[in-house]
Amino acid sequence: MNVILVFNRLVKTRSITLGGWQILFMMLLFGGLVWAAAFALQYTLLRFAPEGMSEGVRTLLSNMQSEEQQKQQSYVHNGLDAMATRVGQMQAQMQRLDALGARLAKLTGMNPEEFRFDQLPAQGGPLISAAGQELTVNSLEQQLNSLAQAVNDRSDKLSALETMLLQNQLSRKLLPSIPPINEGFYSSNFGWRLDPFTGSNAMHEGVDYMVPYGTAIRASAGGVVAFADVHPQYGNMIEIDHGNDIVTRYAHASRLLVKVGQVVRRGEKIAEVGNTGRSTGNHLHFEVRYKGIAQNPVRFLQKAAS
Repeated sequence: MNVILVFNRLVKTRSITLGGWQILFMMLLFGGLVWAAAFALQYTLLRFAPEGMSEGVRTLLSNMQSEEQQKQQSYVHNGLDAMATRVGQMQAQMQRLDALGARLAKLTGMNPEEFRFDQLPAQGGPLISAAGQELTVNSLEQQLNSLAQAVNDRSDKLSALETMLLQNQLSRKLLPSIPPINEGFYSSNFGWRLDPFTGSNAMHEGVDYMVPYGTAIRASAGGVVAFADVHPQYGNMIEIDHGNDIVTRYAHASRLLVKVGQVVRRGEKIAEVGNTGRSTGNHLHFEVRYKGIAQNPVRFLQKAAS
């Protein structure tokens, strides 16, 4: 754009060339002057001449103020509703964490009184205010978002820990962990001994419990009955498969109380003591085998008790 300036006193004329940026600047400047003038006019009317305004102008200004207030109130209400929703979600998550913490304390054997998950932790200390750090709606929302993410992360980790503890507890229940006889003593331990029938040195692949006839025999661990019948040497015998290649045997019983394929729990009564098979008296012969190889049952029982 070319602007030609003509002066009455000068013979010559002057030409000014305006580029795109200069034109844009002039337009913005003009718009700013118009906005400032309108604002100044409105302020003057409201401040210095309230009685002189017409009823239409009063109504227009009142409507504008009312709409602005409604927008601000709507914004505040929406923000409060959103934060209330987040707080409700976090309260529900905290209840889940409380219940999960109580279950974990029970699984690990902790005293529930030491960890009261339903009570807030004790806090205190001197008040030291931070100047210039006022809590705004945006900062509060950011803190709520960060706290919600932290709660979700803790919940996932605690759930994974609970799964591991449950698996560990289940594995312990599937190991021969309790004696098959509640009362009694070993009449013959695991290892080499003199055979009671031949008198020669022989391997004894279990432990013998010398108890009265008819004493209850209980499953040392949970599992599935793999054998429940008469054996030429073991007499009335039960064999329980506990998984992971671990099997227990209960021999010389007088009476069998379970059948093949039956699922038994740890401590469940499965038979009664007798004197059947290759035996010299009433007793229980108890074996633990891993991958078909006899193990010392006492080691499993001591490990479970420790």
